[in-house]
Amino acid sequence: PADPRRIGSPMRCLVTGGAGFIGSNLVDALLARGDEVTVVDDLSTGRRENLREALAAGAELVELDIRAGAELRELAAARRPEAIFPLAAQIDVRKSLADPAFDAAVNVGGTANVLEAARAAGARRVVFTSTGGAIYGEGEGKSLPLDEGAPIAPLSAYGQSKFAGEGYLALYERLYGISGVALRLGNVYGPRQDPLGEAGVIAIFCGLLRDGGRPTVYGDGTQTRDYVYVGDVVEAALAAAAGDATGAFNVGTGRETSVLELVEALAGMGGGTGFEPRFAPPRAGEVRRIAIDPGKAERELGWRPCTDLAEGLRLTLASL
Repeated sequence: PADPRRIGSPMRCLVTGGAGFIGSNLVDALLARGDEVTVVDDLSTGRRENLREALAAGAELVELDIRAGAELRELAAARRPEAIFPLAAQIDVRKSLADPAFDAAVNVGGTANVLEAARAAGARRVVFTSTGGAIYGEGEGKSLPLDEGAPIAPLSAYGQSKFAGEGYLALYERLYGISGVALRLGNVYGPRQDPLGEAGVIAIFCGLLRDGGRPTVYGDGTQTRDYVYVGDVVEAALAAAAGDATGAFNVGTGRETSVLELVEALAGMGGGTGFEPRFAPPRAGEVRRIAIDPGKAERELGWRPCTDLAEGLRLTLASL
């Protein structure tokens, strides 16, 4: 497929959540190809440090919560981005179950605000970040990997709120002609993912390996996820922004990897012994098995994942 970094002329772009893990990697890629980038982030989970090089290269950071609709519309009307990448979100599955109203306020209300901002700016394209790991629900007993036609059956408020965001994206296309595409991401990992707190399991495990700790495995460790490297996700977003395909696209590898397989792979990279898991009870709202089929993205966006898990783990470890 064509290199999405070389499609089209430079664009004015707005990235919400651009100081976060995926967002800051996307910002760097947009700047590298010559785009003008405005970042919106309230820095509640994003980090200014993630944007250090981007700000030096000319990106603008506006500290703003996406729930502040009027301010977001005013900013977009002033900057007039051609492409908007909504990445600001509440992403913690357990927090979404504990406080579903907060999850909806950020992920549904915030998405509606971003779409209103896109309308105010006359934006050409909105590349929405959805979830492939949580939107389909339990993959156990189904033929994996799942394609975009699989039933939507989330087991968490997070998955439900992201599906609602997709619905608003489609609504704004019907009402106002805004071209929107939803990327249903697998479990994204890579440099800048926070190895502390409730981050992705790979970031947590890599941090523990670096610090000589032991990983905690919830359940029996045979649960699987579709782990996709952040660099590949960025390329998918660039390809989606450059095209005109609409609707939902899976962005994953199509392969299942269990938690115990992750532990084993990282233990082999640690150069020592002692990276043995501790086991804890399983957690609510998390599926046992999932993998998503990226075939539609390859056919219609010209994108496919290029980084295998071993290489991605090496790159992640090296970044710590």
